[in-house]
Amino acid sequence: MSEFEQKVAALRKHHEELLARKNEPLEWGNGIYEKYKNPVVTAEHVPLEWKYDFDEHDNPYLMQRIMCNATLNAGAIKWQGKYCLVVRVEGADRKSYFAVAESENGIDNFRFWDEPITMPDDVVPATNVYDMRLTQHEDGWIYGVFCAERHDDSQPGDLSAATATAGIARTKDLKTWYRLPDLKTKSQQRNVVLHPEFVAGQYAFYTRPQDGFIDTGSGGGIGWALVDDITHAEIKEEKIIYERKYHTITEVKNGEGPHPIKTPKGWLHLAHGVRATADGLRYVLYMYMTALDDPTKVIARPGGYFLVPEGNEYYGDVMNVAFANGWIADEDGKVFIYYASADTRMHVATSTIDKLIDYCMNTPEDGYYTAASVLTINKLIDKNRKTLNIER
Repeated sequence: MSEFEQKVAALRKHHEELLARKNEPLEWGNGIYEKYKNPVVTAEHVPLEWKYDFDEHDNPYLMQRIMCNATLNAGAIKWQGKYCLVVRVEGADRKSYFAVAESENGIDNFRFWDEPITMPDDVVPATNVYDMRLTQHEDGWIYGVFCAERHDDSQPGDLSAATATAGIARTKDLKTWYRLPDLKTKSQQRNVVLHPEFVAGQYAFYTRPQDGFIDTGSGGGIGWALVDDITHAEIKEEKIIYERKYHTITEVKNGEGPHPIKTPKGWLHLAHGVRATADGLRYVLYMYMTALDDPTKVIARPGGYFLVPEGNEYYGDVMNVAFANGWIADEDGKVFIYYASADTRMHVATSTIDKLIDYCMNTPEDGYYTAASVLTINKLIDKNRKTLNIER
């Protein structure tokens, strides 16, 4: 075996050890969900054939010819018995693309399919696409709704000026994708999610209206809109169903994560909230519930965040960010929550439908004032005193 062949063999062995690494839940948590010791998908999980030229003549030093920077913000779906993530894979060139990684158990051993997704372009090609939400709709199609980013040509002198629209594609097998025209809206949209059922015979979208690519401006929070024809989707009327609030986790902006999960008690929603800090923006996840007969009616609004970056999750390309646009609910009630940390890597947290409903229904709401927060804590202390027969 030549020295080059030895290097290749060692590289493949190291890669396989990473892919086959068993994941274990962390010992201590909050009782709501379990986090796991290892990320489920990282840049190192990307197939070696996507990065290396294995022709010794052309690549005698066995260099990476195409480097991978990050794997993040994955849509999720249970497909043919496998837990499948449509991962946003970001190259060293800042361009993101979509690729499917699958696992037998949803916790570890995620492996990418042989090739990334070849996503058709809209009439106007996008410079970058990312953050796909997957929805298995009752019309029989699997839809992917994602951000399509282009330079804002109205500002030719500003190379950071961009526009964001919601790209829409659909598939029957996660392999062949059919691109539909981008969603037409009055404002920019970076976080759009398709509801899994028809509402009043129409397609329903969760939106996040923004005045600009980064700045929310007059955008009031998570929006809701109905569309007659998804093959030429246009939002004409939009209403806010979960508003932003001063001095909360949603102060700067908030947006729907994956599509909501239907339960006997209502629709479970996972969303992200953003606030400003002295160290930049902080992204956290939160939950809420809406009525079964009216997905725009919020029936449970637990205060504060649901999940935040912890430990090594805090560090990466964009610090202090937790973001989720994919989760899977199994028939037995187990829920797999896939989230990215620091715009760098993918993790999983597991819970159950019953636990998440309990969390939403029984977590106190935000009272919006310090006095209200203290009152809520004191009520819990008094209740525990009675329960434990503790005197003041």
